[in-house]
Amino acid sequence: MTAAEPGSFRDRDSRVVISGDAIYRALSPEGAEDWKALSASPLLEKLTASGQVIGTREVDAAVAGIGQELLPTGVSRVLEHDRVPFVSYPYEWTFSMLQDAAKLQLELGAEAIEAGLALKDATPYNVQFIGSKPTFIDIGSFEKIPEGEPWIAYRQFCMLYLYPLLFQAHKDIPFHPWMRGSIDGIQPIDAIKVFSLRDRLRRGVFLHTSLHARLDRRANKSGPGSAEENKTTRQVKPGQIKAQLDSMNRLVSKLKWKTGETSWSGYRQSNTYSDDDDQRKQVFVAEVAAAKKPALTWDMGCNDGAYSRIAAENSDRVVAFDFDHATVEALYRSLREEGNTKILPLVSNLADPSPALGWRGLERKPLADRGAPDLMLALALIHHVSISANIPIADFLQWAKDLGTTLLIEFPKRTDPMVRALLANKHEGANPDYEEGNFERELEKRFNVERREELPSGDRILFLATPR
Repeated sequence: MTAAEPGSFRDRDSRVVISGDAIYRALSPEGAEDWKALSASPLLEKLTASGQVIGTREVDAAVAGIGQELLPTGVSRVLEHDRVPFVSYPYEWTFSMLQDAAKLQLELGAEAIEAGLALKDATPYNVQFIGSKPTFIDIGSFEKIPEGEPWIAYRQFCMLYLYPLLFQAHKDIPFHPWMRGSIDGIQPIDAIKVFSLRDRLRRGVFLHTSLHARLDRRANKSGPGSAEENKTTRQVKPGQIKAQLDSMNRLVSKLKWKTGETSWSGYRQSNTYSDDDDQRKQVFVAEVAAAKKPALTWDMGCNDGAYSRIAAENSDRVVAFDFDHATVEALYRSLREEGNTKILPLVSNLADPSPALGWRGLERKPLADRGAPDLMLALALIHHVSISANIPIADFLQWAKDLGTTLLIEFPKRTDPMVRALLANKHEGANPDYEEGNFERELEKRFNVERREELPSGDRILFLATPR
């Protein structure tokens, strides 16, 4: 029996199968009818050509190795999708990334209505980023318009898109912990607790949060069966749904997050590195990337993405990670303006990376299970990992080795001004493993050091190492 991707079980008419580098989608007879309607429309070609929807084509089920038993009602059609270079999740995105994904969802929904179709879901998990470009990946979400039905995904859109955006825009509350805490998003009755009485007068908050929460409370008090009893019999026309989608798009588009300054947003401009050190690091990264030509590079602690851009010149793809939301937001905006599709910026704390989530912990994969890098940049990172997060140097290096990646790592000595500043807040004798000799011993236990270069300041050393 062909195994389906664990995270695709929620749609009974569509299951995803990963076979090597190929991504297949099995469709039930009902799902096949919806696909037939979509593929017959000029809409699909338009959306795939623009990159708004993932490239998709129909293939033979036997060639894909997919049997009838994959779906309860059997498999009628099989599709093959273009592969997403690196899978990311909304709790790793910046505000503007989630906003752009929401706008894409709404725009596709409105265009689908005009083509006699609809989107039955409104979840950001149906969107992936190819660099800075959001792309819709769930072809199975398109269906023929259910006659007379309202926008059935409205509640889901609010919980997974609108409320997180409102939290960040109106209250400067990071949405990441909320979305990581529940795969289904933020409930209306929880969302309304965040907003003050004054906030509730803001555009979008009263209508989509206050009223929504009030209806939920009423339904909870009414008990089981009330939803069916209160279900409206009013027939909703497609034009009314499109108007609702357009109205929501205008609301989402007007939301702004004032990022302000953080201690990291101007880090490279205000740090203690000399120009000579920075220049040598740039050359070192460029030479390594040119020699290795990695398919996938991770830049851990990317800050403004300067080294990500250098690595991208000789990498197929770069994923740029940083825990500072404002810094990654600025990077995303600049990449979006450039139309850059090689660098994917993500908000991620190395000391607390994204875990497995969902049913049986299989719906959303942890970071390390989504594709290990061929090259990892760990520049100006290890002192923060070791001293600030108290992660032993040996543990960090073992983690890098287990990924099987070539490692380009910078070690700032205890004489480095930043290291001295970090240790100033510690008691004497703290972090005894943070010593140059110990670092090199632990590195050489796990890696073959191909290259070692001390920077001109004499306070930092670059290492290029491959796993033993």
